[in-house]
Amino acid sequence: MIDVDIAVIGSGSGNSLVTDELAGRRFAIIEGGDVFGGTCLNVGCIPTKMFVHVAEIATLVREGGRLGVDATLAGVRFTDVRDRVFAGRIDQIAAAGEAYRRDGELTELLRGHARFTGPRTLRVDLRGGGTEEVRAEQVVIATGSHPVIPDDLAALAGREGITLHTSDTVMRLAEQPGRMLVVGGGYIGAELAHVFSAFGTRVTVSARGEQLLRHLDDDIATAFTASAREQWDVRTSTTVTDLRRGEGGITATLSDGGRVEVDVVLVATGRRPTTADLGLDVAGVEVHDDGRVVVDAHGRTAVEGVWALGDGSSPFQLKHVANHEARVVAHNLAHPQDLRAFDHEAVPAAVFTHPQVATVGLTETEAVSAGVDVVTKVQRYGDTAYGWAMEDTSSLCKVIADRRTGRLVGGHLVGPDAATLVQPLIHMMAFDQPVAEMVRGQYWIHPALTEVVENALLGLDLNPVEDLIESPPRA
Repeated sequence: MIDVDIAVIGSGSGNSLVTDELAGRRFAIIEGGDVFGGTCLNVGCIPTKMFVHVAEIATLVREGGRLGVDATLAGVRFTDVRDRVFAGRIDQIAAAGEAYRRDGELTELLRGHARFTGPRTLRVDLRGGGTEEVRAEQVVIATGSHPVIPDDLAALAGREGITLHTSDTVMRLAEQPGRMLVVGGGYIGAELAHVFSAFGTRVTVSARGEQLLRHLDDDIATAFTASAREQWDVRTSTTVTDLRRGEGGITATLSDGGRVEVDVVLVATGRRPTTADLGLDVAGVEVHDDGRVVVDAHGRTAVEGVWALGDGSSPFQLKHVANHEARVVAHNLAHPQDLRAFDHEAVPAAVFTHPQVATVGLTETEAVSAGVDVVTKVQRYGDTAYGWAMEDTSSLCKVIADRRTGRLVGGHLVGPDAATLVQPLIHMMAFDQPVAEMVRGQYWIHPALTEVVENALLGLDLNPVEDLIESPPRA
């Protein structure tokens, strides 16, 4: 039996709970997965963006001709990129992080699967064999999420002996496929379709919805889907009805009657909280219908001394949200009489595809449903100086405000640097800053691409700027 002050199940954002505020507490970090460090480090945000950066370079070379730059892309060395990302970077960082926790003072690292045997007791089935019992004053569930493969698709593949890849495996392929079917029209499918297409793979995307990224604002989803159709073979409102292995590869039959020949099938149909086999019922921990652990605003479950954070409990499957929640839980563990609450307002997200997409706040449909007196403005990149210099004809920034309050309620971009350009809109919403104060209370560099955001805000049909601003821009 190991007695600790705090047991953390999961080594992603939960690993960051070992803070200076909790110095002197004894921790058990329990990780049952194949890798240490969580989704973001090993199979998510970081490696995908390393691949995306290469894809962007390849895309710039291919698209340079329209601006008078004649360049030829000889090719992308997939295996070199893969090995640089994983063997050269990611795997070393994960191994170093694991060694640091294993050798750290007051930290017990257990590599194995944990299950509750009581409210704050755990049995860990160790990867090397045997079990270990852990008793803790506090337990934090930080188990993250995992890709989901629909049962019907798994059955079709299993019958033919076809391996279905997910974001966990596809970046480590032995070689670059010549043809790929991406099943799913969400953010993971959009990013990886961009990567492999830019590398030279012929990509077909099958999506159930009428548009890709259909959870986004309609104007953004429409613009992105139109752009995607120019790059990939996009089949919307379709599902995979059959998979067959043949001499030429894999034949996928789609519900629209079409058939595509591919070498690899990537399933990107969503992720599910990794909470199903933790013995939560034994501990008395409640879960939502989708498997997320039920927590209050401070990260507490209904069981005293049991907390949860990140994808295993949060409505947002985003690393920056999990990191925020880890900071809050760490503070609350250190200061039980001064609890802080999660801040889930103005949560931004980005999709690092081509074109890039970023969003914060409500879509127009959500704002109308919420009773907001909606006013919107769509600003095209090409109608600003730098967008004009780029010869951009499709990118846009859409802002949504409340006419009654003069406050922004949503901001959405599709186009180059969208994930960076959205930051001023996040700032406005996070600090409850009036549109007029933001847009005329500071300088905006001309002719930087940030003028796309400035002009979008200026275009909102709100009260005249002069009536709302009390001071000129600060030099």
